[in-house]
Amino acid sequence: MKSIYMSIIVNLDVMMARRKIQLTELAERIDITPANLSILKTGKAKAIRFSTLEAICKELDCQPADILEYRKDE
Repeated sequence: MKSIYMSIIVNLDVMMARRKIQLTELAERIDITPANLSILKTGKAKAIRFSTLEAICKELDCQPADILEYRKDE
């Protein structure tokens, strides 16, 4: 989902669906609150720690580019 202010698209929901994992389960596995993971998943986060990104990638067996995408504003 696209943030209003940035051209960074968060595709976390896509990767979670591919890996068949629910938000609460992923949150528990990476030791983050479901609320904070939801903020990230919906593209409302203003930042993400590399340690969080690393934990997500490890659990979902993916690359950062599978989760974050840059799209130039038209």
